[in-house]
Amino acid sequence: MKQSLFESRHQPDWQRFAELLDALEHGKAESKACEAFASDYRRICQQFALAQERGYSSHLVDPLQHLAMRGHQQLYRHRSQLGAHLLSFVLADFPRLVRTQWRFVLVASLLFFGSLIGIGLLVYVFPDLVYSVVSPAQVTEMESMYDPAARRIGEAATRGSSEDWMMFGYYIMHNIGIAFQTFATGLLFGLGSLFFLFFNGLMIGAVAGHLSGVGYGQTFWSFVIGHGAFELSAIALAGAAGLKLGWALLAPGPLPRSEALRLAAKVSVQLMCGVMLFLLIAAFIEAYWSSMTTFQPLTKYLVGACLWGLVGAYLIFAGRSGHAPD
Repeated sequence: MKQSLFESRHQPDWQRFAELLDALEHGKAESKACEAFASDYRRICQQFALAQERGYSSHLVDPLQHLAMRGHQQLYRHRSQLGAHLLSFVLADFPRLVRTQWRFVLVASLLFFGSLIGIGLLVYVFPDLVYSVVSPAQVTEMESMYDPAARRIGEAATRGSSEDWMMFGYYIMHNIGIAFQTFATGLLFGLGSLFFLFFNGLMIGAVAGHLSGVGYGQTFWSFVIGHGAFELSAIALAGAAGLKLGWALLAPGPLPRSEALRLAAKVSVQLMCGVMLFLLIAAFIEAYWSSMTTFQPLTKYLVGACLWGLVGAYLIFAGRSGHAPD
């Protein structure tokens, strides 16, 4: 293709991309105009490479190279900003958000951990009560999973070390399913979130009480104490996010219900982003640390206590300085 024809065909695109770069460099670009920036940048790079390959004159190649360089700077500048926003959310914004929603977090935590501890103690004292909550088949399965004679414990009882990565993926999907169920059912005026917080607390507590009563307590507790810090906290926070949605429907105040729900959803979705991070960490710990039997239970208890302390300190103190990372 002749250079003149190449220029006339693509000149409007180059001019539009140059104007977008000017707007970005001066901080005046509209978000809608930036949506196709990455694809436009790739097209400019392809056209620059094509112009070089065809031996077009420097009067064409040099401006294209300059456009590509400016586009590269803008692309990676915005990527670095995205990383900074993500870091800011993890280190400051999420724990601050949890604290601002402390009422919902408190209600969800009391219901979830209260039912867990309460049924756990009852089942420990009255062993047959477990069958009112958990089926006999599930009880048998749990006993085999946490048998002290097993080489690896928990879900990992029948797998080898090479399958840890697969189990990591399984734990993520399983835990996200529980958290999303607890969150999304908050749209039923909060009743769904209340139910699943109570139900999950009953199930976990009944299993914990039963295994402790039959002599498998050390195996069970040394397994769950580490990843439980993140996993159980995530379930409670997912419930709080669901209760936020339910409350917006029940008590929208002066706003229409749809608007109150929209505003509550913005907060709840941010909470769920933090919940997903917690579940990711929990799945990693569960797959690569919790199931190992090479460490003494005391070591696992100490590590678990540190993790619970870390989660508590993070949610209570992180982001209080008032300065988020740039």
